[in-house]
Amino acid sequence: MTSIDRPQQDSTAAPHLDDDVETDLDELEGGFDDAHEDDLLLELVVLDLAGTTVSDDGVVEDAFRVAAETIGIDTEDALDAAIELVRDTMGQSKLDVFLMLTDGDEARAASGNAAFEEAYERLVGEGRVEAIAGAEDTVRRLRELGMGVVFTTGFAPATRDALLASLRWSELADDALSPADAGRGRPAPDLPLTALLRFGASAVDTMVVVGDTASDMLSGVNAGAGLVVGVLTGAHDEETLLEAGADEIITSIAELPALLGLD
Repeated sequence: MTSIDRPQQDSTAAPHLDDDVETDLDELEGGFDDAHEDDLLLELVVLDLAGTTVSDDGVVEDAFRVAAETIGIDTEDALDAAIELVRDTMGQSKLDVFLMLTDGDEARAASGNAAFEEAYERLVGEGRVEAIAGAEDTVRRLRELGMGVVFTTGFAPATRDALLASLRWSELADDALSPADAGRGRPAPDLPLTALLRFGASAVDTMVVVGDTASDMLSGVNAGAGLVVGVLTGAHDEETLLEAGADEIITSIAELPALLGLD
């Protein structure tokens, strides 16, 4: 049996849960493996946006269809293949996806990404996105209990901010990060690790990473998160999320507080 020892922290250390809501992972719904058997302070929750906390009704694919013309995808078969790649890489940096679609042509990829971001922002402005039920209440509940919450996304900062503004979420979380803020997009660990550093959490295993794609799960695993949670409201199914490293699966973000033993 492997236990996790915690150093003594003084009152000026990174934010953490109050003593009465520290979470013993043994008591969480479903239980965890032996590596989590000692008390573990949960300090930070890193939440994906589209598909995890936000429902966008296919807006990502629609925006990619608009942008496809700018990179020379002009046949139905080529478009179908491109959309399949988009689905497989959901959660990753959109610029990285365009680099794949253009065989590494940086100029064409940048043009395609700019067209995608413009189309996505326009569709957001048309009211095509909405909060997933319970998402806002979940974020508020976590923060009320002293936990940090950081949104992450594969969108560029301007598109991310437009999305948050459309939901009136600009001040909902402690921070919101895009690949441009962190270095690399998912499945690299940069987004969760940047969230941890900015928030000031004391260790990677005090961090929970939540998302709806395989890339989200891999990013959390690569960052050494104490818990990686998949949700079934987005791009990938339970089997895909588990294969990518999810520790737990929940139906929606509204179930996260109960999973963490906070209800």
